[in-house]
Amino acid sequence: MLLVATLAVAIAAPRRVPEAAVAVPAAAVAVLAGLLPATAAWTETLRLAPTVGFLVAILLLAHLSDTEGIFRWAGAAMSRIAAGRPQRLLAVVFGVAALTTAVLSLDATVVLLTPVVFSTATLMRARPKPHVYACTHLANSASLLLPVSNLTNLLAYRTSGLSFAAFAVLMALPWLVVIGVEYAVFRRFFDTDLSSPARATQQPVGRPPVFAIVVLGGCLLGFATAGPLGVDPAIVAGAGAVVLLVRRLFVRTEPPVRTVWKAILEANPLFCLFVLALGIVVAAVSRHGLGALLAAVFPSGDSLVALLLAAAVAAVLANLVNNLPAALLLIPVAAGHPGLLLAVLLGVNVGPNLTYVGSLATLLWRRILRAREAGPAMGEFLRLGALTVPTALVAGVCALWLSLQLTGLGG
Repeated sequence: MLLVATLAVAIAAPRRVPEAAVAVPAAAVAVLAGLLPATAAWTETLRLAPTVGFLVAILLLAHLSDTEGIFRWAGAAMSRIAAGRPQRLLAVVFGVAALTTAVLSLDATVVLLTPVVFSTATLMRARPKPHVYACTHLANSASLLLPVSNLTNLLAYRTSGLSFAAFAVLMALPWLVVIGVEYAVFRRFFDTDLSSPARATQQPVGRPPVFAIVVLGGCLLGFATAGPLGVDPAIVAGAGAVVLLVRRLFVRTEPPVRTVWKAILEANPLFCLFVLALGIVVAAVSRHGLGALLAAVFPSGDSLVALLLAAAVAAVLANLVNNLPAALLLIPVAAGHPGLLLAVLLGVNVGPNLTYVGSLATLLWRRILRAREAGPAMGEFLRLGALTVPTALVAGVCALWLSLQLTGLGG
């Protein structure tokens, strides 16, 4: 009941009621009622703290990159490359959304890139639907590539024993395959929308935000080298955010206090508190039966059948209780088996494209479009998910199995 209440508020997203408003009391009740010992709750908090710290840092990094104009520049470049052709715009959006998700995490794609894509399509007088749908699908499915691309990835990465480079190598082929499947389905599903006439725009691209691009490139290099040096990825992302914040303060386009306050708000401290509280509630649920049940039905080994079953269990659970709780429940079950852990990530990252409930990012995307009076139709969302998710999930798992066989990194 505590978990259902916590997720219900997160999914409904009532105005002026943050997710933490229910999650924190629910976590407190779980501890005070003896459902989870205080020592276990503290252990869970310590386990999640580095991941939440990274979330704060990457949200700041994405926000400050946006203030440097990187997404406005990307929008102008997409418009120029598309040259009035909706089909070409979709291909460009796929590329930009996939890279944004991989480097800056899925939140940047949903919150910062989606409005830019919507405006770009509108300026071209193209139908925005295929392009904004691409943002939410790739925010989930294109987050497979790097440990820093998604909160679920980071949780699994800390348990997997894999290096940053090994994780990326194993997930590169599944990432490409899943994106390819998504693109093929999108071209057919939105054929009518993509065939509608549009116009080329003369929006000036301007100079690229070189400073922000260099900082992001440095962060990506830092992520790859941090593991062997024993440096937490949160420190790398935090350093990049500090560099951009100092530059912002130096430019002085607004009062420094206002700049810092905006950055604090963009770090979304209440959502971070929600993640910590949710972890405690999920730990209590796992302790009282669900963890044992999942362990009983979860496969073992790194065979293709085992990987497919692991991904299927993860996808179903993500659409029942949301992908973050699903990851928190399944990662301990799959611990010690890197191949199964990565299959779980395929399930909790690709699976949420099936329903609104599967991912908090999807719910946020829907809210952004509703604010622009372009809210998606549920039936259409479900039909697209039914076409993309099963095919992309099976293809992605097969690609993961092949990667494991070729590299031997999952043993």
